[in-house]
Amino acid sequence: MTVIDRIALILTVVGALNWGSVGLFQFDVVAWLCGGVDSLLARIIYTAVALAGVWCISLIFRSDEAIEEMH
Repeated sequence: MTVIDRIALILTVVGALNWGSVGLFQFDVVAWLCGGVDSLLARIIYTAVALAGVWCISLIFRSDEAIEEMH
């Protein structure tokens, strides 16, 4: 697993936990930390998490051989 794979997974987990807090408690942690949903920093974080999710799609389709070749 490459460094970018790990970063993407971390960001995806952060996004999942944030959505979990929205679903369970109606509390958006990212918006709370960044000063609202419309703040530039919150929008950057939301975009980074979305891009990480798109990157993680590639992890689903990688073969075991392709993963071992990266090492």
